[in-house]
Amino acid sequence: MSVSVDPVPTPAERLAAEAVFGDRLPLAERYVKHLATSGMERGLLGPREVPRLWGRHVLNCAVVAGLIPEGAEVADVGSGAGLPGLTFAIARPDLTVTLIEPLERRCIWLSEVVDDLGLDNVTVYRSRAEQAVAQIDVDVVTARAVSALSTLAGLTIPLLHGKGEVLAIKGRSAAEEVEKAHKAIRKLGGRHTEVVTVGADTLEEPTTVVRIRVGQD
Repeated sequence: MSVSVDPVPTPAERLAAEAVFGDRLPLAERYVKHLATSGMERGLLGPREVPRLWGRHVLNCAVVAGLIPEGAEVADVGSGAGLPGLTFAIARPDLTVTLIEPLERRCIWLSEVVDDLGLDNVTVYRSRAEQAVAQIDVDVVTARAVSALSTLAGLTIPLLHGKGEVLAIKGRSAAEEVEKAHKAIRKLGGRHTEVVTVGADTLEEPTTVVRIRVGQD
């Protein structure tokens, strides 16, 4: 059954979206419409998330793009509905983004959205992260809601091939996860790990990110 939903951002979310996406806000709006319709219909997110798409999902991810160096090559592990990878590609056309996703139905949806938005800086790559290491070599690896950091480190750090950084969007348990994953991160080549918050000047609830630098002391 077709669903017609057009999530409207609150005034505060609208201001934040304008600040983050600038003149590419219409693309972000189209992406949100895809999430709220075909994304929900195909099970990429639940109906309860639709009213919260702007604040809890799209803007929560998009503000993290500010941590990424200009012109960087980025891989989004377990991309799912394109969060955070597609928000980065929309907000930052200077980035080259690879969405790594193992499930075919999700890859099909991602490809449809990328084509509809006309994003020429995005590649959809069907694979498990651990199987993509030989083909993917990027500057930054991102992930959101994939797994605990102790497991996620092994899925993300190898894609940097010894140099770059991981930006993992996490919740309130971020510091605890870092402590538990410390040895695994060091063993994989992580040289500096910190918990940072972004979006405090634009979002009601800032985004928590675990930032792991690899190959840099």
